[in-house]
Amino acid sequence: MNERIEELLELLTSRDNSQAYQALKALEEVSAESNCLYPHMDEFIAMTGSSNSYIRTRGLALIAHNAKWDVDDKIDGIIDGYLEHITDEKPICARQCIKLLPLLAEAKPALAPKIVSALRDANVARYADSMRPLVQKDIRNSLLAIEHVRASA
Repeated sequence: MNERIEELLELLTSRDNSQAYQALKALEEVSAESNCLYPHMDEFIAMTGSSNSYIRTRGLALIAHNAKWDVDDKIDGIIDGYLEHITDEKPICARQCIKLLPLLAEAKPALAPKIVSALRDANVARYADSMRPLVQKDIRNSLLAIEHVRASA
């Protein structure tokens, strides 16, 4: 299993985006069941600073999917940087970040107010007219999902 995980982790930064996406999906499944990826959290955090938006997105996803295992509060230390991706230069990356925030808020309830505030304050004017309504809808949906999680807690 460990060898397979190492292989999947290497594929995350592959030039073959289809292969990298399949690795991401497999790693997300592993994250749902086990904390075995948590030791790689610093790698996921580093991925969010990549110049490649696909790699940034994969890092954001794996951070969110491993948030429930964050016993060292690493996410608390990088939350401001994470939230900057709400208005990532690439709207696809921004949309994925926004969609992951309810998962992050559920796993880290203490961060929920900061997440909600960042979503409400997000300036999406930088996006083309074709993308702006989609990003705004994602923000609304994430805010509703976070409020639902907070209400049922």
